[in-house]
Amino acid sequence: MTTGGTRALPPLEVRVTRSARRRKTAEAELVESVLEVRIPARCTKAEERHFVEHFRDRFERSRAAAVVDLERQAEVLARRHDLPRPRSIRWVANQRQQWGSCTPTEGTIRLSDRMAGFPGWVIDYVIVHELAHLVEADHGPAFWALVNRYPRTERARGYLLAKDGA
Repeated sequence: MTTGGTRALPPLEVRVTRSARRRKTAEAELVESVLEVRIPARCTKAEERHFVEHFRDRFERSRAAAVVDLERQAEVLARRHDLPRPRSIRWVANQRQQWGSCTPTEGTIRLSDRMAGFPGWVIDYVIVHELAHLVEADHGPAFWALVNRYPRTERARGYLLAKDGA
């Protein structure tokens, strides 16, 4: 049974504004429920598509992350699997190579916002993985014994491996 999950959010409406004043950079902001993307006037259609996809992905991750209560999930999973609770757990946008990280000395856990739209049982696995690091810093047998308390460990690892290759 998962503690978390994601609920489907309606797709963002996108409005693109081209500006002759804008030379090199693009930016976006969410105004009410519309993603406003501002780009240089001279951008090609391909560059426009790239910017729209980039900003839509970033804002969609942020919206999906906002509906997941990481503190509650970590507390429930720690209790259920007899692991310590973290001092803090939060989403971060700067983890491109790993799904989560932990600083055991500080009791802090960071999860990549790339996972925000993943199924709850996958997020739960990554939380358990990082909670186990609060006890065992390395990936030795004692660490995996703790992680394997989570019943969907192998399935979640397979899901994450598939996502890494995508």
